[in-house]
Amino acid sequence: MDRLDAMRLLVRVIDRGSFTTAAADLNIPRSTATEAIRRLERDLGSRLLERTTRHVAPTPEGEDYYRRCLSILADIDEAESALRGGEPAGVLRIDAHGTLTRAFLLPRLPEFLERYPGILLHIGQGDRLVDLVREGVDCVIRAGEPDDSGMIMHKLPDIPEMTCASPRYLEVHGLPASPDDLNGHQMIGFVSSRTGRVMPMEFQTGGETREVTLSCRVTANDAETAHHLARMGYGLIQAPRYRFREDLARGTLVEVLPNYPPPPLPLAAYYPQNRQLSPRVRVFIDWVAAVFDAAEL
Repeated sequence: MDRLDAMRLLVRVIDRGSFTTAAADLNIPRSTATEAIRRLERDLGSRLLERTTRHVAPTPEGEDYYRRCLSILADIDEAESALRGGEPAGVLRIDAHGTLTRAFLLPRLPEFLERYPGILLHIGQGDRLVDLVREGVDCVIRAGEPDDSGMIMHKLPDIPEMTCASPRYLEVHGLPASPDDLNGHQMIGFVSSRTGRVMPMEFQTGGETREVTLSCRVTANDAETAHHLARMGYGLIQAPRYRFREDLARGTLVEVLPNYPPPPLPLAAYYPQNRQLSPRVRVFIDWVAAVFDAAEL
């Protein structure tokens, strides 16, 4: 393993916090990874990593060397990309909510892969804002208010939301004319993965946002399950408008309180701030922005 390969390995070990995981990422035996880092430390005359039975972390010297490696490797990626005619290449690991991925990214994915044949794409799916560095992810796309994650955010178009209920539910509880008419109504309790609590319903009225929490017979922490519960008639639900398009066309759900819509859902792409933006991440974010700019949200 030459010095550049050893630098890439060190970066991956520190990012993943594990020799085993880093070795698997790079498709090399763990013993090879361990010996390569020992050789690198010996050549540099400095200990780069603190090793425990459960975790690997950089020493102060290792942290400094790690940041220098990030810069050097990013420059090499840029140089190699220029020699290939500016075409980005390599493994790109992204993470996005499954429904968002299937509705907007997958239909147009062939054009991205055809445009950048050197990129190998790995798609993870989740609701939480993953630790990009620790989990080896290059970019995540998330809906909702950003937290203080220390990541760089690239704003994407907001996603309109709406309130719906099934015809069966409305036959029993009636159709409210305003948020003031919601006494006695029920909602599908959606449990936030961030707070662990049921999220209130929100209605825009008079230039302000009003929060309303109704009783819940059923709660769920999965968006697809909550959506299905609404179809079954267990309460009102709020979610992005695009998710209800087919239900509205079929009549399995009906829009409620259209004059008092929920605030739109912020959408953004995130990437780590301690790395230079690689060519493959840059072109992916540009493509994602174009996809959502052209989408019917």
